[in-house]
Amino acid sequence: MTVAEEIAVQNEIAENIIATAQRLIRAEKDKSKVTPTYIAAKVQMATEIFNRDGAVTVDQQAIIATLIQRFSHWIGKSTAIMDNTNHKDWLNAARKKDWHYWRRYRDFLESKLSDTVVDGLDEATDSVLELLEDPQRVDQWDRRGLVVGHVQSGKTSNYSGLICKAADAGYKIIIVLAGLHNNLRSQTQMRLEESFLGYETTSDRDPGLPIGVAEFGEDLKTNSATTRAENGDFSKAIAKHFHGISPEERPWLFVVKKQKTVLTALLNWIQTRVADTTDADDGRKLVTKLPLLVIDDEADNASVDTGEDIVDENGQPNEEYSPKTINRLIRQILHAFSRKAYVGYTATPFANIFIHQKGTTKKEGADLFPKAFIINLSAPSNYVGPARMFGKMTKEGREGALPLSRAIEDHYDEEAESGWMPPKHKKDHCPLFGGQSTAPPSLHEAIHAFVLACAVRELRGQGTQHSSMLVHVTRYVDVQNHVKAQVEEVVRRMRQRIKRGMDVEALREQLHELWKSDFIITRDKVAALSTAEECPPVLPVWDDVLAKLPDVLDDIQIRSVNGTAKDALEYSTPGSALKVIAVGGDKLARGLTLEGLCVSYFVRTTKMYDTLMQMGRWFGYRPGYLDLCRLYTSNDLVKWFEHIADASEELREEFDFMAQTGLTPEQYGLKVKSHEVLTVTSPLKMRNSETLSLSYSGTRPQTILFHRNKQIQQNNLRAAESLISDLGSPAAKNITYDRNGETQSWPNSALWRNVEAAKILRFLEDYTTHPNATSAKASVLSDFIKKMTEIGQLAQWSVGLIGSGSIEGPSHKFGESEVKTFPMRKYDASGDKFSIRVLTDPKDEGMDLNDDQWRKALELTLDAWKPDPARSPPRIDPPVEPSGKGIREMRKNLGGSSERGLLLLYPLSPYVISENKDRSLVIPEWEKPVMAFAIAFPSSDNAITVSYKVNLLYWIQEYGPSE
Repeated sequence: MTVAEEIAVQNEIAENIIATAQRLIRAEKDKSKVTPTYIAAKVQMATEIFNRDGAVTVDQQAIIATLIQRFSHWIGKSTAIMDNTNHKDWLNAARKKDWHYWRRYRDFLESKLSDTVVDGLDEATDSVLELLEDPQRVDQWDRRGLVVGHVQSGKTSNYSGLICKAADAGYKIIIVLAGLHNNLRSQTQMRLEESFLGYETTSDRDPGLPIGVAEFGEDLKTNSATTRAENGDFSKAIAKHFHGISPEERPWLFVVKKQKTVLTALLNWIQTRVADTTDADDGRKLVTKLPLLVIDDEADNASVDTGEDIVDENGQPNEEYSPKTINRLIRQILHAFSRKAYVGYTATPFANIFIHQKGTTKKEGADLFPKAFIINLSAPSNYVGPARMFGKMTKEGREGALPLSRAIEDHYDEEAESGWMPPKHKKDHCPLFGGQSTAPPSLHEAIHAFVLACAVRELRGQGTQHSSMLVHVTRYVDVQNHVKAQVEEVVRRMRQRIKRGMDVEALREQLHELWKSDFIITRDKVAALSTAEECPPVLPVWDDVLAKLPDVLDDIQIRSVNGTAKDALEYSTPGSALKVIAVGGDKLARGLTLEGLCVSYFVRTTKMYDTLMQMGRWFGYRPGYLDLCRLYTSNDLVKWFEHIADASEELREEFDFMAQTGLTPEQYGLKVKSHEVLTVTSPLKMRNSETLSLSYSGTRPQTILFHRNKQIQQNNLRAAESLISDLGSPAAKNITYDRNGETQSWPNSALWRNVEAAKILRFLEDYTTHPNATSAKASVLSDFIKKMTEIGQLAQWSVGLIGSGSIEGPSHKFGESEVKTFPMRKYDASGDKFSIRVLTDPKDEGMDLNDDQWRKALELTLDAWKPDPARSPPRIDPPVEPSGKGIREMRKNLGGSSERGLLLLYPLSPYVISENKDRSLVIPEWEKPVMAFAIAFPSSDNAITVSYKVNLLYWIQEYGPSE
């Protein structure tokens, strides 16, 4: 028996042991008995069945660890906002009784995942399906929705389940819009062959080898018009072989690119071969006998129309307007069916929410706005997303971040505006380091880290799984080719030195130093942040790692990823575990899954919120090797990803509250369009490149960016002193509350109640915010408050002056109140500005609430709360304090006044204090407090917005170009 055959036998026996042990564990009705000891006993039973004589070496401990992880996973509930106008409830137990597609897909999933995760997927897909229409309903209907998941969190599994259930229910044509490039389309086709078709597609479109779900149920003879091949997309030539589709047939699957030629061929085929009548009103060809389901993967990419003239000056649809090509063709395909459902899937829904709700045209029908529903999916507990990767910002700094990011600076010389990979470079750029065509030291280190990660995974029993490294530094293919050659040279020289012993000691010392200073320390830090079930295994001894290096280096391949189907096909080759370094750009940036991604080297410079999120290929699942993962990137990008993590938290919380209050997608769209966090997206996708419209209702803008100008700071301090002097004696000082048995206190504080809006406006008019601030702009805040007072809202305010409980900041007297200033330990300064990370503590928003109001805010928080492991920190136990959002929801009904705003004033120390306690002035020659403020605005049902102009050139300079 060859080594390869022996490994294949080992893998097959191990898989049988895992599957059998899992069935035995699942059969236990008392789940409290499912302990590690219980799991180990079932693994031993299964081993005696399949490897009784011990003829094959099987790592029982690795199998036990796998099953412990599976049975410890859990998944939170999805939430939804919906509009059920003209919708008829239809999904019940009777309809699901004889479903075959879903049953075999469920069995397939249960062979790999825990029951709780599969149950969560079942529930989540039911929640989508029931919001679609019954395919057996014969009158006209049109349902359009959006499913929002997390980046790399398993959206494909969700829509695979939805497709299986839709086919069971009676949908006959299922079209999956699978990205812009062949590699992503091919990857999606293969995933659906595994989860839905049950066979590999072949060039002649006859069923090939059975795969995936085929092992768990009968052959359902499902049809696929597309294949996994490079040229397997739909085309004119293929259309000639397909005639009409009978309603009695099994469903037809089409996995197609969002590309003009492909969609045009598909539309023509539908109109000429499938349509069975003509629309009485406009004469278009119409399909009435076959219900359609369109799944739009990465729905915010290419599908969104970025044109300008959707509506006229009166806000009415411009029916003669011609949408952009991809949007137009998708809508025409939908418009060709009398019964249709469209479901977009994305992790970055911002562009979809900016779709105009009234965008309707004669030829295309309604635009793709998710009018029927938006569903927010939770991720399983083992998901590693932005919140877990980058932690959460608190007043004490970032908390809970995994220690996996490594800052790099040697790719670019900022002063010389040159270097190996400057942020702005042309397609003929030649990457040079030190004048040589070689990779910078940080990329050498990243490759070393990948080699070590591969060796450890081998020693942990994961050698049969893929391992990948991502190098994503440029969008230009020619520059990528230079980078690939440099990476190949690094690996080739490592291979020579390790295998031949040439100058090997220096390399071994480099690797050993990285092992000691990084891998050992990082493993322990990750273990401290992990649950017992997710805790990474102990690291092997260094000598064993060293012994593995020759084989690992032999196995590593370097690939360009330029969008061909081959990029996706390589991962699916049976019996091969790839160790691959993928060098690419845009084709790597969205949708494509890099199996077993361990190390990412990433220096792209866009700051667009949604583009950055999609580029985060390192998010996802890393069972048993999370501690080996590394993200090498610039300090700037780490800061932006931290911003994204915080903004994602806020947006998901906003969504949960809106779902609880029963808002429709249209109402949610109006709120989100004016939400301060969403200013970081493409102006084109926002359909407005010059003006931003903000609504501050339910938000808490805070000053974190300040002028480094003595005169401005003097004026801002004077504005605060003048306000407090005008307010007179405070209603309370040094406030303390007993909140449900816990003490909340503000030892250096003063509070004023029943303050008129005019005094708040005067303060804002006297205060100068930095022009680059995104949300806390004094003039815009003032405009918003004025507008709200004109409709009878925000007339009454509370004002809180909050000082530090620390003795480090010098004191300052405001009227009758003397408070200590907050020390600044961390700040960023450049030119005319400096910034802090965060100003407020969520509890500060409740400093003016009585006990009943505080409890009401907690009640609102609990109503909207749901367990969600992807949040930061993971949401497992219900909160015991109201969130800031809960307090702002409660503020719209405060006592005699219909609502009450809260202005919080924070005096910051003029000194920044370093770790060794040295002090330096933030602003030259200014030793008095730097005044900062935050405003807690009550939520409001009135969609009042304020607008301000944005210079498009400034926008692009600040955030980078749209990708």
